Amino acid sequence: MSEENEAEKSETNAVKSAEKFDLNMHTARLLMNEPFFAALSRRIDKVSTRSIPTAGVTIDKKTAQFKLYYNPDFMNSLPEREKLGVLKHEFYHIIFEHVTGRRPSGKMTKKDNICMDLAINSHLIGELPDFCCMPGGKNFEWAEHGKTYEWYLANWQDPEEEEGEGESGEGSPSDSFDDHSQWADGADGDNTVNEIAKERLKEALKKAAEEAAQAGSWGSVSSSTRKDIMERMKVRVNWEKALRYFVKTSQRANKKSTVRRINSRFPYIHAGKKITRTANIAIAVDQSGSVSDAMLVKIFAAMDKLSKIATFTIVPFDTEVALDHVKVWKKGQRFKAERVSCGGTDFQAPTDYVNKHNFDGLVIATDMEAPKPGPCKVRRIWLTTKEYADRPYFTTSEIVLVVD
Repeated sequence: MSEENEAEKSETNAVKSAEKFDLNMHTARLLMNEPFFAALSRRIDKVSTRSIPTAGVTIDKKTAQFKLYYNPDFMNSLPEREKLGVLKHEFYHIIFEHVTGRRPSGKMTKKDNICMDLAINSHLIGELPDFCCMPGGKNFEWAEHGKTYEWYLANWQDPEEEEGEGESGEGSPSDSFDDHSQWADGADGDNTVNEIAKERLKEALKKAAEEAAQAGSWGSVSSSTRKDIMERMKVRVNWEKALRYFVKTSQRANKKSTVRRINSRFPYIHAGKKITRTANIAIAVDQSGSVSDAMLVKIFAAMDKLSKIATFTIVPFDTEVALDHVKVWKKGQRFKAERVSCGGTDFQAPTDYVNKHNFDGLVIATDMEAPKPGPCKVRRIWLTTKEYADRPYFTTSEIVLVVD
């Protein structure tokens, strides 16, 4: 067979292979070692189309679902490592909210496209086709690694290139390699669709994070990206309102008979009931050496605000409860921050103390720098600062309030 016929046959086989290429059939294998991306992928529809040159993600304006469009010829032409890199690149556009919350308010420009790709491709070095935009690479020597889309936009250093409004997909080293053109067909002009998509993204990230945790691995997702994802998944609450609510819902009713009240069921036959509502709350204050004086001041400032609406018991502790310093902080009183001990930390000590006494709830004010304690007989919540809430020694399903 001649070389010309051999080349023609090879080209024909390649075309047939591309026609049969179905990304859904390859995804599970490509993401075998990427539990987080695999879980996220299952929640994104994948559509084959030759209307775009490479690949791209968007929001379906009818269903508010995320969709990944891909050109089968382009994807079929890539080696396995680059197929995986392209998949992860598109998923990162969704994870970093480029399709939803972080899009520019006006029309997407070529510069926007490139800066978003630079922010993503820092995480995919050596995993993408050579023509992709890469921080520190050709035409982007000025671009530092690991920055955000907004940083690259603010620090743009290519004065010779005009800022056009044409879309990507040309495949040149100075252009975005994937297709962002369909972003304009997604949630633009429909705030409801965009908000639904944001909520779906939060839920998808939560499920993917849970599956990654169960698998014991996030794959190639960097620690900084994991932290960013977990931070966005946190529920933001007003700690003062939450603490008041905790006290209120921990209240129990004390009833006693009194002839001064009319019994609603048996008037003038049986005495009425007088009800007083109280909440016997213990606030265990961590006095260990790892808790700084500045943190103690913040904790006492939080309790000072709580004392305006409730009476509670202060329970200082380190590895044990400082029994001589347990005191009732009555409603309306003022106390200064004080340190009564400076040892290690054992959260079981205040938990056991509360379990043995007649309390309705426990708040542990701490830096959370010790192992998780055993069960508490009453409701237990944690009070700490942002620094320690962001990197706790242990994880818990109990409420953690941040006083910063």
